Formats: sequence, C-alpha cells, structure tokens
Amino acid sequence: MTLVIAVDGPAASGKGTIAARLAREYGLPHLDTGLLYRAVGVKVLGDGHSLDDAEAAAAAAWSLVPAGLTEDERLTTGEAGEAASRVAGHPAVRAALLELQQAFAGQSGGAVLDGRDIGTVIAPDAAAKLFVTATPEVRATRRWKQLTARGIDIAFDAMLADIRRRDERDAGRGAAPMVQAKDAVLLDTTDMGIEAAFDAARRIVETARARHGL
Repeated sequence: MTLVIAVDGPAASGKGTIAARLAREYGLPHLDTGLLYRAVGVKVLGDGHSLDDAEAAAAAAWSLVPAGLTEDERLTTGEAGEAASRVAGHPAVRAALLELQQAFAGQSGGAVLDGRDIGTVIAPDAAAKLFVTATPEVRATRRWKQLTARGIDIAFDAMLADIRRRDERDAGRGAAPMVQAKDAVLLDTTDMGIEAAFDAARRIVETARARHGL
C-alpha cells in the first residue's frame, strides 16, 4: 500500500497549507484539487458563459490542462473561489475531472491531495485521511488577511458571508458533497497557528502509517 494522504475541508481551513507541508515532509507530489475547479470557473467566465451553464462548464473541464495552474494568479481571487464552488456542483464537471484526480492519487510512490471529496470519492482507500476545519469567523479572517495583503479591497462582512455561502453550497450539493469521511481524523485549526496545525497533521499521518505498516 502506497502512502496517499487525503486532506479535505472547507475554504480557508488551512488544508492547502497543511497538505503542501505534508507533501514536502514525505517527499510526495501534491495536488490542490480546488485549483482545477477554480480554473474551470475562470474559463467559463472568460468564455462569456454563465456559471450555471453545465454544458459550458463540462466542456471547460474536459479541455483543462493542469500544468501551470499554481502560477496563475487569476485563480487566487475571491471571484475564482466563488466560481469554483458553483461549477463544482455540476455532476458533469466532477465526472470530467475525476479521472485526472484519481490518476494523480494512483501514482506508485503515493501522493497528497487536498479538496472537498478526496477521502470520500477521489481516494476512498487513502492510507491517511484528514478533515481540516475551523470556525467560519476564523476562516474568513484568514482569507480576508490574504486578500488585503495582496491589495484586494474586500469588507470582512462580505468575506464572512462568502465563506458561509460556499460552505452551504459545498455541503449541500448533490454531486460529491463536502462531508467528513467516516475514517477521516478531524483537525480543528481554529485556535492553532500553522506550525501547531502541521505538527498535529503530521502526527495523524504517522499514526496512519504505523497502522498500515508504511
């Protein structure tokens, strides 16, 4: 059994940072699956289509080229996050991206993936599963600080409303909703800095490795 680490959780919970650190710690490739959906949403808007247009969103997903997404600054905006949450609700979009994500998880040496449905849909047999969360207020504060530091002007109340709206949409969608896998370990980072959160995550992974003999 290879070491596949599934890191799920809502927006701005710290899951992406934790996943990236775990990937470096264990020398594994890392995929932020949220970038895939952000890229699809941005392309749909860029092509002049509505985010509710399931056919246009599916076409954008099938044509997606993952290379270079981490360097695309357009994918870091609040608009991209909102677009991602909306197109992720289309079953055809999730179907188009499923094979790509599962192929990444299926690499012989293992991998780290973070998203909303990694432990439940993409890699249900992952050796280590984490569900990273925090209160909406704390997550909104983190995202607000990130955006304002980049010169993006957004009111905190608007950021909090956006976080709550995305949580409701992600958890309530019919296609692969955001839920904690039954065998995932809950990691609440509300009162944690990144070092404490990473240390807790690493201990969860080490426990899983010992259990599976990895």
